[in-house]
Amino acid sequence: MQTSKDLDLLLDDIEDRPIVMLGEASHGTHEFYTWRTAISKRLIEEKGFNFIAVEGDWPDCYKINRYVKGYKDAGDNIREVLMNFNRWPTWMWANWEVAALAEWLRNYNKKLSADKKIGFYGLDVYSLWDSMYEMVNYLDKEDPQASATVKRAIKCFEPYRHNEQLYARYSLTEHSCRDKVLDLLKEIRMKAQFLDGDREAGFNTEQNALIAANAEKYYTSMMSFDNESWNVRDRHMMQTLDRLMKFHGNEAKGIVWEHNTHIGDARATNMKRQGMINIGQLAREEYGDYKIYLVGFASYKGTVIAGNEWGAPMEEVEVPAARPGSIEDILHKENGSDRYILFSEQIPEKIYETEIHHRAIGVVYNAANERLGNYVPSVLSRRYDAFIFLDETTALHPLHMHPYHEKTPETYPFGF
Repeated sequence: MQTSKDLDLLLDDIEDRPIVMLGEASHGTHEFYTWRTAISKRLIEEKGFNFIAVEGDWPDCYKINRYVKGYKDAGDNIREVLMNFNRWPTWMWANWEVAALAEWLRNYNKKLSADKKIGFYGLDVYSLWDSMYEMVNYLDKEDPQASATVKRAIKCFEPYRHNEQLYARYSLTEHSCRDKVLDLLKEIRMKAQFLDGDREAGFNTEQNALIAANAEKYYTSMMSFDNESWNVRDRHMMQTLDRLMKFHGNEAKGIVWEHNTHIGDARATNMKRQGMINIGQLAREEYGDYKIYLVGFASYKGTVIAGNEWGAPMEEVEVPAARPGSIEDILHKENGSDRYILFSEQIPEKIYETEIHHRAIGVVYNAANERLGNYVPSVLSRRYDAFIFLDETTALHPLHMHPYHEKTPETYPFGF
């Protein structure tokens, strides 16, 4: 597997499924981003996909969406747009790899009419304050009455000084803002279709109101001793994906970029035993297996961008050789070549039909502790429709860490 042409069999296997989810085994690996870009470009060019939705905050990703579509006042410099990503971990989207994809989308969109341009959106639920501030900035001019409703919600949260954990602790006993954000969502939903601006202005405002409501629920659920906060987050992601599909019409086709732990069907992992769901499972249940295509990613060793604790400075970290007996170890020992497996084919190996350890690296990563964790027991043929294995991978290139270059770095395969 060397060039995007080598993806022919994968593209054929996808057929006409309208939702393709592309995973990653870490949030800081160069090759995961570039191979997902290669697949996404072909899906857009050859199969008419309408948008990419990623594991990122809606307000920041919407700035990329406006940039790639050439909206008025969206900016002319992708570096400046990406530097808006200031929530840790910034490297996930403020990096050279995403800059290259955004520039390609912007150029591709120039030949398309406004209603056909390819979009870029965030699926995540974290942006409680940013979403409310975005609504105020827009509604102050378009609908002062609705803006006043948003400001009442903001005022309710002000005592907590942008500290979600502090709000969550007090919301259970003394002071909840849930009614305020639900009132906000109700009002915006009634008015969204009448709001002026670009063709997505109403949709964007309603999405920010939905985030305010779901983010409040998410942060409150963090105080429980179960996995409900994870489930609230993935249900929100699924709700957002469904809204995007409806917004783009009956023939909509969407690409999702998220970590394997989100897109790989949770029912095929130990997540099910822990009461956890994810967007891959929810999409299969909502639309049917025949409309969803899930692609998992893995690598044997290399380097990655991560922090050693939440909020720590990003750094390039060595990823050691995978745990003996894991799927990464087995594929490395077979021949160590980069390749993909299609589970629609008759595969003689039984390892894909039985539970096996599959590595997962998050934004917090300490390689010294890896063998105690970082592996998800998985039945791969049920978790994914296809599996991409890369023997050795390298760290991606964050804009906040590396000097920015106007030219595409030489490390990009296939010229992007």
